[in-house]
Order: sequence, then C-alpha cells, then structure tokens
Amino acid sequence: MSADWYPGIKDFCAHWSHARMLQQTFATLESEFTKDSDACIDAAKGLVECACRLIIEELDDPSAPLKPTRSDVALGELLGLATRALELGEIRDRAFANLIREHNKLADALRVLRNEGGTVSHGKDGFVAKLSVHHRRAAVLAADAIITFLHEAYLEREPDPVLTLEPFERFAEGNTLIDAFSSIEAESDEEGGLAVKVRLPNREEISLAVTPSQLLFGVDREAYKLALNTCREAMAMEPTEPDDEEAA
Repeated sequence: MSADWYPGIKDFCAHWSHARMLQQTFATLESEFTKDSDACIDAAKGLVECACRLIIEELDDPSAPLKPTRSDVALGELLGLATRALELGEIRDRAFANLIREHNKLADALRVLRNEGGTVSHGKDGFVAKLSVHHRRAAVLAADAIITFLHEAYLEREPDPVLTLEPFERFAEGNTLIDAFSSIEAESDEEGGLAVKVRLPNREEISLAVTPSQLLFGVDREAYKLALNTCREAMAMEPTEPDDEEAA
C-alpha cells in the first residue's frame, strides 16, 4: 500500500499545516499504513475527527454555536455538525442529501472498525481480531473520502477574517485588493510605538496603535524571538538600584 490511497487526507493536512494535533495524527497514519499495521485504523478515525473539529471551530457562529461541549461526541455526530457548519444540509437536492447520509454511515462504519481492530481502542489489550489488509484499506479509503468531501466544500467558502484560524496567506485575493486600493502612513508615538493610519478608497481612515512587540509577533516570529532574547540580556545587565536603607 502507498500514500496514493489517501490523496484527500494529504491535501487537507497540507492546508492545515499549522494544526499540530492534525499533523501528529497524520504522521501516525503514514507510519502505520506503511507498516501494514492495524493501528492505521485508529489514525484514520482520528484524522476524520480532527477534520470535523477543525471545520466546526473555523466556521462556528458564536451567536448560534454548533461546537459540542461534551468530550464523548460520536464520530457520526461530529460529521453531521461539520456538514451543518458548511451549510451543506440546507441544499434541497435529494441525491445530495443521500450523499451526506452515506458519509455519515461511512463515519459510523469507521468507528466500528476502529473499536474492533484498533490497538489502543478503549483500553483494550492487543488486537480484538487481526484485520486483513482489505479492512485497513477500507478504513483509510473511507476516511479519505470523508475528508476530501469536507475539505473541498470548505475551500469553496470564504473564512471570516475576525474568527478564522487560517493564516494570512489564505486571504491572498483580499490582501491584494486591500494593498491595491489602500495606503498606509506611520510615525513614532511618544511611547516608542507606531501610530498607523490606513487610508481607504472612500477617504475613511483606520487608526491603529502598534507596539514593537505586536509588530514583531504579527509579522516575523523569528525576529520577535531574537528581540525577546536580546532584551532579556539587556535587562540582566542593568545595574540594580540600591534600596532606601543602603542609599541612606
């Protein structure tokens, strides 16, 4: 078996490269799948769960939240919430509704496979039964189908810049538009920061106050780290002021 079996999972994980738990689970899937280990079923189930939770977290409306508060949410329920967050359930096409229902069945089937064959499922010792290579393939293929379905639907939506977990690069089109029609002016303020004005095409202005730490953290994390270490060294080298008794 090769990585060609799960192209949708690879694309999803590449898109969410900054999601640490997702990347750890993906690394486990690749490792266990390559070794023809039944543990890849656990990883496949974990990836579907991560995908659902990421999409719910990204698209959840604070005024009408879908994000579950329980920790023991079934995989099929998570998939249902993810499709609701994507507003796929509002499409009144019978065939499409059937497609969503079948994906829910795939999610439940994946949970059953995981519970019966996973190496760490619910604290069970060892394998319940050694699954054949066909079962492992079925689990990974089902996970890939579900994640591809969710990811492609998600990419058709425009994230909310205020709530999104996505990086700056995700908004390339909007970034180009803002840069083309807006201008920026900046000058130092009395506290050592920047007083920034962004001029919009309708002649309105957005005023911002930016400190050195905010600028570095938002633009260049390596530069922020360098500045932090340098400032710590400078603070350590400052002479200690004598207290009042010593001064007397």
